[in-house]
Amino acid sequence: MRYYPEGFCNYPSKFTKEFLLRAMNSGTVLEGLALAYDGGQLKLKLGDFDAFIPHDECAEGVREGKTRDIGVMTRVGRSVSFVITGFCDGEKPLFTLSRAKAQRLCKAEYIDTLEYGDILPCRVTHLEKFGAFCDVGCGIAALLPIDCISVSRIEHPRDRLFAGQTIYCAVKSRDNEGRLVLTMKELWGTWSENAAKFSAGDTVIGVVRSRETYGVFVELTPNLAGLAEDCGDVMPGQAVSVYIKSIAPEKMKTKLIILRTLEKSATPVFDPPRPEYKHIDKWIYSPDGCERIIKTVFVDDL
Repeated sequence: MRYYPEGFCNYPSKFTKEFLLRAMNSGTVLEGLALAYDGGQLKLKLGDFDAFIPHDECAEGVREGKTRDIGVMTRVGRSVSFVITGFCDGEKPLFTLSRAKAQRLCKAEYIDTLEYGDILPCRVTHLEKFGAFCDVGCGIAALLPIDCISVSRIEHPRDRLFAGQTIYCAVKSRDNEGRLVLTMKELWGTWSENAAKFSAGDTVIGVVRSRETYGVFVELTPNLAGLAEDCGDVMPGQAVSVYIKSIAPEKMKTKLIILRTLEKSATPVFDPPRPEYKHIDKWIYSPDGCERIIKTVFVDDL
């Protein structure tokens, strides 16, 4: 069985009774829109049939008090994964569902089998200053730390991502509780791959990422930034036009000259990478011959 982030699958809105009963007997994970929550159950409509998820089955950890009710309430108006655990026939047929069971199946059959370096689809659920939380399957959360979003440093994940966005990440590690820790900076390309898009003498648009005592870092791509002299009137997040003075692969440096500031609408937007490969063992960001080595080695030490 394949498992996906909630909202990833487009199941038919017209569920038939026969389809739902087959899914119940096979234990198939389905998805539907949560319509309401009354404190005791999460209510859904599966085609013409009413369905509900009992409070303790709304998410793994609810029964033990590890998952708060706010985490259930915020599912209203959103897709939820579930398995059908019961059916009451009659004048008004009613299906009983369990999201917690779907999450347990997803964890045992999918999440726990992933190796470091495996690449998987994720859906950004919410952003914090320290990183982005992502749904990696059936509503199971994983953290994408801010320093793993790109090589070019950003002040907040919202500079690169937004809630509801579908992205691809690699499994970096697991925390003490076995939850996945993700990374996506390796998927934006190496220094050489990014630098190959530019040449000395080009004038291009960049984004100011930080001001230091020795200059201003301007991002050209999520994995390539250059240093310019501080012209005094730029701020992080601001779009600027820059002249590329030089590109030095042996030092992994790009020297820039800021020409002028631009309107916010000129800020480049980079779509998250969608790699064709499904696993990465090692990633070396630095160019050949560069003394400074930046790399990621995905080693499962469990």
